[in-house]
Amino acid sequence: MKKNLRIAEINRKTAETTIKLALVLDGNGRSQIATGIPFIDHMLTLFARHSGCDLEIMASGDLEVDFHHTVEDLGICLGQALSQALGDMGGIARYGEAQIPMDEALCGVVVDISKRPFLVFNLALTAPKVGDLDSELIEEFFRAFAVHGGLTLHINLHYGKNQHHIFEAAFKATAHALHRAWTPLTELQGQVLSTKGTL
Repeated sequence: MKKNLRIAEINRKTAETTIKLALVLDGNGRSQIATGIPFIDHMLTLFARHSGCDLEIMASGDLEVDFHHTVEDLGICLGQALSQALGDMGGIARYGEAQIPMDEALCGVVVDISKRPFLVFNLALTAPKVGDLDSELIEEFFRAFAVHGGLTLHINLHYGKNQHHIFEAAFKATAHALHRAWTPLTELQGQVLSTKGTL
């Protein structure tokens, strides 16, 4: 059995959504996602695959009203799970970056697992919707994820036209950047990568 498993379980229930999430950081990229929003299921499935985490999410929400509440709360829960799984952040690389192409789109993501949440989101909205999802809600997801995960997260589109490709490149780049950032470095010997000694 692995020691020091970096895992988390989040259960969130509000008047608008019910979400159950399980995260294993050092997984095999497996996922089981059911949010009621097919495009978000697709993005979270590829996030798990490309970051190497195992991710299970069961979510229901007031989709008849709007997808906003469910998308934002998914970001909240995934951020909380990441923070919980990482604990005191000791020994991790802390910083990560990735440049990912998706056909004509190229997106760059840089992340600092800092406990100082901040989102820079520069993705073009080239279409009002992807599937049934309002394109503007992707920013809401990433903002909630960054805030509740304690991430300084910069997402920048270099170029791209197809909205699906742009978002897919962004999720994949975030996954790869985070995988690099949460990977333990043996030379740190469990210490936090900061001159302060803590984050």
